[in-house]
Amino acid sequence: MTDLPKWHLLKTDRSVIDWLLDSDPSIRWQVLQDLTIASADEVATERARVATEGFGAQLLALQASDGTWGGVAWNRGWNSTMHVLTLLREFGLDPSSDQAQRALGLVRDHVIWKGWGAYEGNPFFVGEVEPCINGQVGAAGAYFGQDVRGIVDRLLSEQLSDGGWNCEAENGSTRGSFNTTICVLEALLEYELNFGSDPEVTDARIRGQEYLLERRLFRRKSTGEVIDHDMKDQDSGGCSPAFTCFAFPTWWHYDVLRGLEYLRRAGVAPDERMAEAIDLVAAKRGDDGRWVLEIQYPGNMPVNIDDGEGFPSRWITLRALRVLHWYAAAC
Repeated sequence: MTDLPKWHLLKTDRSVIDWLLDSDPSIRWQVLQDLTIASADEVATERARVATEGFGAQLLALQASDGTWGGVAWNRGWNSTMHVLTLLREFGLDPSSDQAQRALGLVRDHVIWKGWGAYEGNPFFVGEVEPCINGQVGAAGAYFGQDVRGIVDRLLSEQLSDGGWNCEAENGSTRGSFNTTICVLEALLEYELNFGSDPEVTDARIRGQEYLLERRLFRRKSTGEVIDHDMKDQDSGGCSPAFTCFAFPTWWHYDVLRGLEYLRRAGVAPDERMAEAIDLVAAKRGDDGRWVLEIQYPGNMPVNIDDGEGFPSRWITLRALRVLHWYAAAC
């Protein structure tokens, strides 16, 4: 376990909580749920506002009549259907809300994959060929109650012998990728959270999270060295090592905080293999009790959710605080 005392992990200035609450409903309801003693009714009331106010409502309003965002199922610009659904999942849009039901119905009934070879013309929730993309589609689909069992089965069949997944496997890679593995793990977890436990899915998830834990969430298993990146085109924007740089949204990119957030949501019992990563998160807290956005990946964000790189980030602060609370509570 980390040598940091529990009080250090848990200590949060009230002004930081107030700052987090002075924000968008998508942040406020998560702060109320995870960092305060608000009642379930208070949390639910605030969460319901995601569909009608702020970031969530802005995203919903951008959906075209053909069900797409950005005119396509997926693109590299972060404003496609897949990327917006990922954001709505992160924002916590209630899947049972009328707004979510309408939006997801349009996606399910009208959005297809274009320019994807054998998957040309297939429905959105069938997915495509890359596990990193299918992981993100599967996570959003499962969260919103869509039938993504076909994607899940494909992902299960693509797990590598080391427990990870890699989009380069079709090109001969036999080793897992942090970036691809976290995308798939989130999909499998979301599937089980929304459709119930499944022995085959659980087994794959455990093997996948062991892939991360065996590497202490950011080190090479073979040498113990800190990993800078695991893909040649990893765009760290000058922030290095890439896995220690915190972003939101993360999209397909892995970082330590994202790994810890997965473990927290999965209910994994903290152990000493997480300690160094927890210390890293705690050490990045500023004197004002906040965390900054260290990197913003290039692309066309459909809504402006932060002040930019180098500025205090409510999203990073929220995620960091609840990871530290989770870890400290189990110590």
